[in-house]
Amino acid sequence: MSERIFLDSAGSSLPPEPVLDEVIGHLRREAQIGGYRAAQERAEDLEKGYDVVAELLGCRPDEVAFTDSATRSWLTAFDAVPLKAGDRILVTEVEYAGNAVPLLRRADETGAVIEVVPSDHSGQVDLEALGQLLDERVKLVSIVHVPTNSGLINPAKQIADKAHEVGALVLLDACQSAGQLDLRDTGADMLSFTGRKWLRGPRGTGALMVRNEVRERLHPRLVDMHSAAWVAPNEIELRDDARVFELWESSVADRLGLIAAVRYALDRGLGRIEAEIAERATRLRDGLSAIDGVEVRDIGVRKSGLVTFTVDGLGASEVKRRLYDAGVTVSTSDFNSTLFDMTKRGIDEVVRASPHYFVTEDQIDEAVDEVSRSVR
Repeated sequence: MSERIFLDSAGSSLPPEPVLDEVIGHLRREAQIGGYRAAQERAEDLEKGYDVVAELLGCRPDEVAFTDSATRSWLTAFDAVPLKAGDRILVTEVEYAGNAVPLLRRADETGAVIEVVPSDHSGQVDLEALGQLLDERVKLVSIVHVPTNSGLINPAKQIADKAHEVGALVLLDACQSAGQLDLRDTGADMLSFTGRKWLRGPRGTGALMVRNEVRERLHPRLVDMHSAAWVAPNEIELRDDARVFELWESSVADRLGLIAAVRYALDRGLGRIEAEIAERATRLRDGLSAIDGVEVRDIGVRKSGLVTFTVDGLGASEVKRRLYDAGVTVSTSDFNSTLFDMTKRGIDEVVRASPHYFVTEDQIDEAVDEVSRSVR
């Protein structure tokens, strides 16, 4: 474990030993016998990975696809949603730049319209306003479960239930919630996540869930010989499960590491993890709130393990540098990452501290003391 006080699991967390063992061990095996043979040896474990992720998400194994990132998962799902001129896409005020860019680009290409669902006084999606916006022209509702720039947890299930009343598809960005929240009852039709954050998996890993009942409504465009078969000179046949969204080439070592990370989380217990992270985040928020010159910037009724704050007279990058020099690792989030929300709240940047369950109470208190020293 790191000798530093590590408060950046919302960026890229610290993998536990079983994950390291899987990744490094498989790379060594590839060096001994070659990548193809090494993968063949682990074929059964790779196949079981679909069951492991299905348990995490509360879905069927044939509704799971592995990818190389949350971005790839989200883009693959979004790109498969049929859109035409006049179709409407609803997004939240905390939409992430990594989603907003392809949303805006595809809207420009197809003539679809993007509309922002207002938030209520707490900062979460206003369910009444959502209900007023929904009609049969809404083809997709894009939900950011936990944004990159605050501790908000959006009410995914309630949003999804309302969207389904008009037949809209629901795509849930669970990049910041997988590994810290229970995702088994989100109501989403499609769900994307990464391995490197709260799940404590390797970088370059992710997964996508696509419910069987909506898969036929989708048209995956990026397909290869893994996601489809060449059955005649002028004919291909797409897979009939979520693996139609996968590509043939991948890092077997990293995928084994992701599977190990998900299994590690399941063994610890999703409810236990959620409670432990919430407890640490609350302690950190309370400590920061007591410092003159520090403002906690988190919004929402229910809050996650992301704790965001600003310091009077100091930019977020300077706070990050000072804390790093003092042995505390945090990150920052700027205006361009969540433009709708940051514009509305008049914030240019925030410091982002994200304590996982392996961070002790004493370490949190020490981090608070270091922030206080930075202010002084």
